[in-house]
Amino acid sequence: APTGIQKLIEPLIMFIKEEVAIPFIGEKHERFMPLLLSLFFLILALNLFGQIPFLGATNVTGNLGFTVVLAIIVTLVVNFNGNKHYWQHNLWMPGVPVFVRPILTVVEIMGMFVKLVALTIRLFANITAGHIIILSLVGLIFVFKSLAIAPVTFLFVLFMDVLELLVAFLQAYVFTMLSALFIGIAVAEPEH
Repeated sequence: APTGIQKLIEPLIMFIKEEVAIPFIGEKHERFMPLLLSLFFLILALNLFGQIPFLGATNVTGNLGFTVVLAIIVTLVVNFNGNKHYWQHNLWMPGVPVFVRPILTVVEIMGMFVKLVALTIRLFANITAGHIIILSLVGLIFVFKSLAIAPVTFLFVLFMDVLELLVAFLQAYVFTMLSALFIGIAVAEPEH
């Protein structure tokens, strides 16, 4: 039986494998498990580290540049691992009238970039929003120029901090799940 840190980490690894990788990628999931686990634990650790007050209290995942890099990595993995079926349906769709294909090809190529933007903005905006709300609540003390509102503000800030702990786990999961979904679409074999 696992002990120590393994007892804490193993259920998370099994969760990512059984609830994210296998359902979204399928039988080729083992190949992408290192990437998915790295993404999940990196985002989770950075989100949790960003919750520590007076130790910077800044979230790396609340930095647009960082989320862009993560999204680019996922996009490169998706596009380099895309099979013939994936590229055929993105560039020259079978069964579609020839005069419609150029339009759909442009739309599909734009869709590749939309996936990158969706991964980037989802993580960045959700993490940044929590910090902005907390700063706004603390700012109310200065707006009203009264410490009488401080206890109410403190309760709301405490509630937001607890909510941000949930968001830290949720955003790590969502980014990993979307990455697995995009990878699964690229490596899926056509059904006969």
